Amino acid sequence: MPVPLLDLKAQYEPIRAAVLEAVTRVCDTQRFIMGPEVDALERELESYLGVHHAIGVSSGTDALLAALMAIGIQPGDEVITSTYSFFATAGCIARLGARPVLVDVDPDTFNIDPQAAVAAMTPRTRAIMPVHLFGQAADLMPILNACAKAGVPMIEDAAQAIGATYRDHAVGSFGAIGCFSFFPSKNLGAFGDGGLATSNDSHLAEQLRLVRNHGMRPKYYHHLVGGNFRLDALQAAVLRVKLPHLASWTADRQRNAGRYRTLFEAAGLMDVVRLPIEAPHRTHIYNQFVIRVERRDDLRAHLDRQGIGTEVYYPVPFHLQKCFASLGYTAGAFPHAEAAAKDSLALPIYGELTEAQQSTVVRAIHSFYRG
Repeated sequence: MPVPLLDLKAQYEPIRAAVLEAVTRVCDTQRFIMGPEVDALERELESYLGVHHAIGVSSGTDALLAALMAIGIQPGDEVITSTYSFFATAGCIARLGARPVLVDVDPDTFNIDPQAAVAAMTPRTRAIMPVHLFGQAADLMPILNACAKAGVPMIEDAAQAIGATYRDHAVGSFGAIGCFSFFPSKNLGAFGDGGLATSNDSHLAEQLRLVRNHGMRPKYYHHLVGGNFRLDALQAAVLRVKLPHLASWTADRQRNAGRYRTLFEAAGLMDVVRLPIEAPHRTHIYNQFVIRVERRDDLRAHLDRQGIGTEVYYPVPFHLQKCFASLGYTAGAFPHAEAAAKDSLALPIYGELTEAQQSTVVRAIHSFYRG
């Protein structure tokens, strides 16, 4: 039985009529840039996330870039973040001429090591940017406390974690700014690129609104040099159809994560497969279900031959990327991230995944390790 890494068609079919109706509504108005659909989505997301301000933007990458611009990051500034994430996390820092100061991860959660982040602070630190990787919140309290003491803002990279919580509050509501992605593979995915920046600070929210639209208010009067980071109305309309389903879709992913645990234990594979953990005081929304195994690449090839989709997130940490060679990091600098890059593998976890499909995945892994 083929098992894709992600099956977006399975999610689309039950909501197809509602999506087409929403898209038609936008087409009939011919209002494609910003407008009432974006305004309504922002209000709905403010309510869902429990934040004062939600600002739709063109992608998760642009959410990060706009956030850094809104807090005034300049060339030569230092921004502390994890060395193990999607490229945009460090790439947006570098694009502004600032220096990504990289730190290692917690080997149990893949998230930033908070003690390492705090220890990396210097007088040049202008922000700390923890990543809520794979759908589970980073440990924020040590970072928040250090940021408050130093007067340094924290930006949350919550691109993969919409709906995840930390100490009973939604991620994206703790930092000066939270950043989300609506890339199609996310738990709440658009029909293309889209993103969101959140804040409880009215001044920063206004800065974000300026930054996303060329620093312009009113039309053709520019207060700062921003960018074209606007969320378009078609994507907002699609996301408004999907948002009411997000909680149940996330619950389905969590159910599938629990089912994997049962299946792997029943198969006697717990000695060769390390399953993701759910850390205390956090909920995991399982944007990805990432296991750790020996002979990862051989296992992946074995699964591919059987029609089972997998992915490696991420094969090269930032400090070993060619484009960041000038930062001066060397192999061995961050051993936990380097180990994760060598032995982690994402399995299918989408909500529509069936028990039979999950059994197929686990049997295939059993056949690789047990013969």
